[in-house]
Amino acid sequence: MADLDDIKDGKDFGIGNPPVNEGFFIKGSNALDWGMQNRLSRIFNSETGNTVMLAFDHGYFMGATTGLERIDLGIMKLVPFADVLMCTRGVLRSCIPSKVIKPIVLRCSGGNSILTELSNETVAVDIEDAIRLNVAAITAQVYIGAKHEHKSICNIIKLIDTGNRYGIPTLAVTGVGKEMARDARYFGLATRIAAELGAHYIKSYFIEEGFEKVTAGCPVPIVIAGGKKLPELDALTMAYKAIDQGARGVDMGRNIFQSDSPVAMIQAVGAVVHKGEKPKKALQMYETLKAELGD
Repeated sequence: MADLDDIKDGKDFGIGNPPVNEGFFIKGSNALDWGMQNRLSRIFNSETGNTVMLAFDHGYFMGATTGLERIDLGIMKLVPFADVLMCTRGVLRSCIPSKVIKPIVLRCSGGNSILTELSNETVAVDIEDAIRLNVAAITAQVYIGAKHEHKSICNIIKLIDTGNRYGIPTLAVTGVGKEMARDARYFGLATRIAAELGAHYIKSYFIEEGFEKVTAGCPVPIVIAGGKKLPELDALTMAYKAIDQGARGVDMGRNIFQSDSPVAMIQAVGAVVHKGEKPKKALQMYETLKAELGD
């Protein structure tokens, strides 16, 4: 019990000074609970409003792809330069030390492989396990127009509902099958559906024509997927254009951990996302860091 001796009456009540009532800095999130906003604030930088997510969850359906053979050797050296880590619970528990304080976006979908139909996923993580892991957000794919579209939508709805119950945001990832369109009409539809269902932010793909309409038509933030490995200048250019046209960050994997110098590349990407560095200047930064690191 608090000491009751020598209690002093309050004096400075700021009479005439209106209380501060700040709006929340993340698009579409002003009405969320404190816990939701706090977790989103760990994902998105409060000064720039953007994020650099490092995705290394590929193994859940691709296996030990190039660059992810040894998480402890390849990914851990990149962790200091990422804003957010996106991975599976298996890798998180087995390879990421608990002293790492970077926010975690937890892959919660699974049940398929590259040998089968990609859209045939299920929710593969119980919300209680996500809570035990202290994650900042949970995520699953949404395959609009795919064979198992309805199932993937039900998966994301389940994550949104259970996440809302415990104050954990949901990231919806717009999955694209081999035969599906990759244009503004498709991504505008997919991202809007995910947002309308209640996803708190969306991961989608950058497209050269109409991307600004996709971001404008989505009421929550969009971060872009890195996709397949590109030459460093192309990847940096894609990131720059995406941010310039309304994206609030990147969620890159192969374009970072499969780079000739992953540590240099993630820092160059960060300069584009958070400092607005032009692609060619960012490439010079990459080359300089690469030389310094001896890669």
